[in-house]
Formats: sequence, structure tokens, C-alpha cells
Amino acid sequence: MTSQANIDGPKQLGTVLVTGGAGFVGQNLANTLLNLGCQVRVLDLACCPIEHANLEKIQGNICDRDLVIEACKGIDTVFHTAAIIEIRASNSVSESVRKLSYDINLGGTQNIVAGCLKHGVKRLVYTSSNSVVIDGQPISSGNETLSYVERYRDLYTETKTKAERYVLANNGKDGLYTCAIRPSGIWGPGDQTMFKRLIEQLIKGVLKFRVGDGSARLDNSYVHNLIHGKLLAASQLNHAGNSPGEAYFINDNEPVNMMEFSRPVIEALGYPYPKRSISYGMVKGVLTVWQKAHEWLRLPEPPQPPLAVERICIDNYFSIEKAQQHLGYQPIYTTAEGMQQCLPYYKALYQDMLKAMGK
Repeated sequence: MTSQANIDGPKQLGTVLVTGGAGFVGQNLANTLLNLGCQVRVLDLACCPIEHANLEKIQGNICDRDLVIEACKGIDTVFHTAAIIEIRASNSVSESVRKLSYDINLGGTQNIVAGCLKHGVKRLVYTSSNSVVIDGQPISSGNETLSYVERYRDLYTETKTKAERYVLANNGKDGLYTCAIRPSGIWGPGDQTMFKRLIEQLIKGVLKFRVGDGSARLDNSYVHNLIHGKLLAASQLNHAGNSPGEAYFINDNEPVNMMEFSRPVIEALGYPYPKRSISYGMVKGVLTVWQKAHEWLRLPEPPQPPLAVERICIDNYFSIEKAQQHLGYQPIYTTAEGMQQCLPYYKALYQDMLKAMGK
């Protein structure tokens, strides 16, 4: 592990609000801030399990505008992590699902900005996504000059793009400084998304093939590297800092094929790494037809959206050069170090999932 930059949390950040504080990123972030000596308030619909003398918990909905605005009272820095991930397209989901994505990802962000402006919050760090610039074409060492996507193919990208633009548009208003952090796939202790579907496929015995030729590379964001980047960005949110109004890709700076990335987890759980591969084009074609049959004929949904396969079978990785230059960001964990740290968690998750599936 490389050395972590010296960040004087209490002095620079003041009292901190973490939205989504009961979630994967939010809990890890809140714990880090508490360890730095910060006074922390968390807001989440679920109950945050952390217990600490310097922690205040608010259990409520990010969509409740009055509650969110009140939660911002007395706060100096907000880290907004609350979100819902929906990678199906608007036209393939019900109106209620579409509304929920918009209410949480965009409406919740608008509520946070309103609370910041009303109560004089100084800093807002928004958790965005690298998907706001992914349009289905290969991206190799992409940077922040890439344009926002114009044709939305999934609700997550649609709502996160609009929310990021809203946050950055409010930078400098009434003394509020804002920035956006764009992680790649987030992994590490507490993860309930990145490897959960993989583990489910292992348990069901359906992970028999690798999709694609193995050449496509993606980057990932180990949760503690991501938090390190967030803290560095927050420390620059002032009139003389580099980060106001800016967006940054924060990742592990180790582009890798996703199946190779998953190999340590697969083998640690006692399964063989799939040796045979299957054509990406064929799999995407089958899933696309299946998805259309679901939309038009109301047949059962495919096991995963076509977009999920596309995202891991073409190059999609991003440069951290801007974050290095503006923030002094360097990953504090290598991928190998992160894996060593979090494999016990993934083994425990596997056991929990086995029990839940009656295995």
C-alpha cells in the first residue's frame, strides 16, 4: 500500500453529512471520516449500523425534500452517495421504476443542493459515474474532455448525467463549491453489487464460459481509493482550490479484463476459472432479441440486460491524470492489495448467499 496523503479532516471539512450512509460506499466513507476525527451525520432510508460518539444518524428518504433540507443544517461538507442503480432502459421498465430512479438520483440530488444553499453548506462532493460519457463506443484512457452522452441507453446513466450537470451548474452559487467524482465499478468490503451476481452465477453453476476474446479492458475503483479521491477533492473545494466546478475520474489506474479481474474471487471460493469462451456478438445478439421479446411480448426478462455484457466486452477505461494534477491523487491500494484485504469479505458473502439460496 502506498502512503496516504495527509488530510486534516476536522479542520478542512468541518461537520460532514454523508447521504447513503448505510450503504456500501457511505458506510466506508463515514468510518473513514470518523477515524479522521470528523463530526459526521448520515442520512439513509436504512439504518446505519455504525456506532460512534461523533456520529449522528438520520433515517429517512432522500426524496423527502423537507427532511433533506433540514439534514443539511449545521453542515460544512456534504458527500452525496445515495443512488439507485438501474441499467435497463427507460422503455423497458415500468413507469414506477422510471419514476423511482428519477426521484432518487435526480430529485434527491436537487434536494441536497437546495439544502446546501439554504443552510450555507460550503462543499458538496457528488458521487457520479464514468457512465456519463460512455456511449457504446470503445474508450481507452478517456479523460474529462469527453462529452456527456446524448442518447441515454439506461436509466442509471440518464439520471446520473442530469444530476451531475445540475450539481456542477450550482458551483459558486451562494458560497457553495461543488465537484463530481466519477468512479468506475466500485468494489471492496461491503460490496453488494460488483461481485454479487458473479457469486450467484457460481452457486447456480452457470458460469461455464468467458464472454468475448479477453482483450477488452475496464478500470475499477477500490472503495478506499475512491474515498481517498473524494477527500482530496473536498479539500480543494474553496475559492483558491482546483476542484470547484470540476469532474474527476477516480479509479485504481489498472485497466484489466473483467474476467481476469474476477479470477482471484472465483478461485478463492473454490471454483475453476472458466477456460472456454463464447462470442460476445452472439451473447449480445441473443440478449438483445430476448430483451425485445420481453418489451413487446411481455415474456420473462433476460438474465441480464444486453448493456451489461457490452460494458465488459469493449474497452472502457479512463485516465486519472486530471485527478493527479489537480488533487495529487494516487491510488493508495493496488488491485492485488485490495483483493488481499477484501477476499475474506467475499468469502463471507458467498456463505451468506449459499444459506439464502438453500445450498
